[in-house]
Amino acid sequence: MRNIIRLGASPRISSYYSVVGSSEHEGPLGDCFDHFSLDDKFEKDSWEKAESEMQRLAVAGALKRAGLRDTDIDLLLAGDLLNQCVGSSYGLVDFDIPYVGLYGACSTCALGLALASLLYNGGACKRCACVTSSHFCASERQFRFPLEYGGQRTPTSQWTVTGSGAFIVSGIGDVAVKEIVFGKSIDMGISDINNMGAAMAPACIDTIKRFFEESEHSVDDFDLILTGDLGYEGSKILKDLLLSEGIDIRKIHNDCGLMIYDRKKQDKHAGGSGCGCSASVLAGDIIKKLESRELKRVLFIGTGALMSPLTLYQGGSIPAVAHLIHLEVNDYDS
Repeated sequence: MRNIIRLGASPRISSYYSVVGSSEHEGPLGDCFDHFSLDDKFEKDSWEKAESEMQRLAVAGALKRAGLRDTDIDLLLAGDLLNQCVGSSYGLVDFDIPYVGLYGACSTCALGLALASLLYNGGACKRCACVTSSHFCASERQFRFPLEYGGQRTPTSQWTVTGSGAFIVSGIGDVAVKEIVFGKSIDMGISDINNMGAAMAPACIDTIKRFFEESEHSVDDFDLILTGDLGYEGSKILKDLLLSEGIDIRKIHNDCGLMIYDRKKQDKHAGGSGCGCSASVLAGDIIKKLESRELKRVLFIGTGALMSPLTLYQGGSIPAVAHLIHLEVNDYDS
């Protein structure tokens, strides 16, 4: 099997915790999240420190929910959108856990969960935690303009979610990670930072196609195919191009960037994005629906635009990646 990694030891998501900002709390999933801040500062004096605090709160919350201490965790995988992943390294410095920094842009949640599951499956870790985050104000300052600039946003632009999600992977829990497909870096020449959905959709299409070409599954085997975060533009491209390839996901597809905000009531243009978007939606909503058996099988595909401010200033295009995780209720009889 070149593409699909099947996990015989059935690593499971044993705990999770979500943290969001004010706009996310005001959205359709607001009551699902575990912790929120009314002013997005989380009692800190900078946006970057606030993002670090979100990660600290998320990991602490996941540990508390599982009844664990930090010394019970073998490894902590973490990432964010800030340069050198400083949101993670500063936010997690007080935990007594070996730390590995990751960067997959908006795909970091899927990347962390996939690697944590592999480490458990291979026997390297008994318990492995992963966490990621993003903060709207910190991301705008790094990738576009400080908020004080007051620049206009284009209709295709997405709103970086202020949020964080943490997960603990072990052998205990109702939600199992069954299969993984790591994405390829794909660059279709899109260079508009305000249309990341178009840049990421081709990578998502490639990963989904490889999964269904190699697996014994069909689209009908799943209750939900969840992407994160293509937003409105990227989701439309994804569904249209997959349909042209004979893969119809229209009835069961949703996108974390479309779920977290109300596009009619909240001015978020093409929807949400950022490392914290899929992480908070997965931890706040989807895992709970799997545990309650409202959902039984979910394909989660985390998508990431792998640009940097430097490459964009140089006129470069945006390569993207999409990692797939097959989540299933552990006692589900297929």
